[in-house]
Amino acid sequence: MKEKDVKKDESVQNQSVNSEAADAAETITAEQRTNDSHHEELEKERAQVLEYKDKYLRHVAEFDNFRKRTAKEKLELIQTAGKEVISSLLDVLDDSERAQKQLASTDDIQQVREGVSLVFGKFKNTLLSKGLKVMESIGQEFNPDIHEAITEIPAPSEDMKGKVLDEVQKGYYLNDKIIRHAKVVVGK
Repeated sequence: MKEKDVKKDESVQNQSVNSEAADAAETITAEQRTNDSHHEELEKERAQVLEYKDKYLRHVAEFDNFRKRTAKEKLELIQTAGKEVISSLLDVLDDSERAQKQLASTDDIQQVREGVSLVFGKFKNTLLSKGLKVMESIGQEFNPDIHEAITEIPAPSEDMKGKVLDEVQKGYYLNDKIIRHAKVVVGK
């Protein structure tokens, strides 16, 4: 019986070893499946990272092209910004040259005055048509946002205190934006 018991024990041990081996094989297979699924996930993540990197590089390049194009357009605009105004003033320049020739050849002061007045009127109208507007200051409340006080003098009446009494240099708007502040004398 001892021999039987030993054989039984060996058989049980063999079954136990086989069972452990099978369990170990199943564990290894499960780990391989887990590793394989992790590997697949990792590959998906790498592909997604590459896709995002590609998109990022494309956006950076696109923005860089946009920035360069905008800078080029801005430079062109700056270089040609005055073209329209200068083109419209060429007529005034031509009239001024004709008036200068007339000044040299005539002694009629009235005719010279009329010629100069016409040229000045054309010049003023051209500027007004391009959006220039004269700032009305005399008699208005002094406003430091649009006026530059040159000096203060005693006001001729009480209601003129703090108001513009005289204009040393006119102020101008271009399309409702101040391009030159009026230099004024203020009553105190």
